[in-house]
Amino acid sequence: MAAALKQMDDITECSICTKVFSDPRVLPCVHTFCLKCIEGWSKGKRPGDEITCPLCRKQCAIPEEGLAGLPRNFFVDKMLLIRELTRAEVQSTECDLCKYRAESGATKINSATSYCLRCQENLCQSCATTHQKQKMSRDHKLVRIGEEVKPEELYAQYPAASCERHADETLKIYCDDCGDVICMMCYIKDHNAHKCSDVNEVVDEFRAQLTTDGDNVISGLERCRQILQHLDNESKRFGEQILHTEREIRRRADQLKDVIEKHKQTLISELASLKEKRTKEMKAAYKEVRRHMAAMESFKTYAHEIREKGTPCDIARAASGLHERADELMSSDVVQRTTDQFGHMEITSNHRKSTKVVLGKVWVFYERIFHH
Repeated sequence: MAAALKQMDDITECSICTKVFSDPRVLPCVHTFCLKCIEGWSKGKRPGDEITCPLCRKQCAIPEEGLAGLPRNFFVDKMLLIRELTRAEVQSTECDLCKYRAESGATKINSATSYCLRCQENLCQSCATTHQKQKMSRDHKLVRIGEEVKPEELYAQYPAASCERHADETLKIYCDDCGDVICMMCYIKDHNAHKCSDVNEVVDEFRAQLTTDGDNVISGLERCRQILQHLDNESKRFGEQILHTEREIRRRADQLKDVIEKHKQTLISELASLKEKRTKEMKAAYKEVRRHMAAMESFKTYAHEIREKGTPCDIARAASGLHERADELMSSDVVQRTTDQFGHMEITSNHRKSTKVVLGKVWVFYERIFHH
C-alpha cells in the first residue's frame, strides 16, 4: 500500500513546485506540469515561441491560444482524484445533491460521507442510500470518504472519460486517421468518413506497443548506466595517471635542479590545465547522460502507469505521443556521442608529437637536457 501511494505521489506531483498538480498540462515530451508553473517557467514567451521542457530540455512551440492551449492530462486528473480518495484523512465536504436541492428551496445541506466514481459527486448518507436504490445508478461504485482504499481497487472501476465537446457522451471510438479517441457524436459530425474502431478492440495493440516502447527505453537506460560506469572508471584511471605523472615530473625536476626548476611550474600548470579540461568534459558528459536518463526514467514510469492502470481510452489517447517520445529518446545521439568522445586517453612518454597530451612536451624537454 505504501509503495503504491509513493508511486502515485511521483505521478501526481509537479516537478517545478513539488506540490500536487493543479490544472496539469502535458508537453509533447510527455512531461506534465501545473499550468501556472509552466507559465512561470516560460514567462515572457508568446504564442509561436519555443519553450524548453524543465526536465528534458526538449523544445516545443507555444500554441496559438497560449500556454492555456496545451492539452490537459486527463490521466493525471484521474490519478489526482484517486489519490485524494485513497488518503484516509476525513475532510469536511458538502453533499453535492443537497447543494443542488438547496438551489430549489431546500435549506439543509448535509456533510458528504461517500463519493460516486461514475457521477463524480460527493453524497451524504441519505443521498447515497437513495442513489444506490435508483435503477439508473444502483450499479455505481461508491467510496466512503475518510476510509483507506487501495488505489488498485479504484482503477478498474473508474468510469470512461467523457468527451470535452459533448459532456454527456463517453469516449469509446478510436479514429485511426486522426489518432484520437472520440465519442459517438464526434464520429457522426466529424469522423464518419474516417477509419474508426472500438477503442476496446485496439487497446491491446496499443498496450503491446507501450510494452515494446517501455522495453526499448529500459534497454536504453541500461546502456546509459554502462556509460556512466565507464565515465566513473575513466575518471578514476585518469586521476591515478595524473598523480603518477605528476610524481614523475617532480622527481625528474628535482634531479635537474636549477636547470629544470624554472620550467617545472610551467609544466605542472599545463598538466593541471589538461586535468581541468578533461574533468570539465567528463562532468558535462555525465550531466548530459544523467539528463537523458531522467527523461527515460520519467517515460518508463509514466508509460508503465498508464499501461497498467489507464483505461482503454487513456491508453489509446496517450499511445501515439508516447510512441513518438520513445523513438525520440532512443534516436538521441547522447550515448553514441559520449562513447565516441570518451575513449581511453593515454598519457605516455613514447609519443612526442601527440596533440592530446601536453605531457609529451615534458619528455621532449627532458631528453634535450639529457642529451646535452
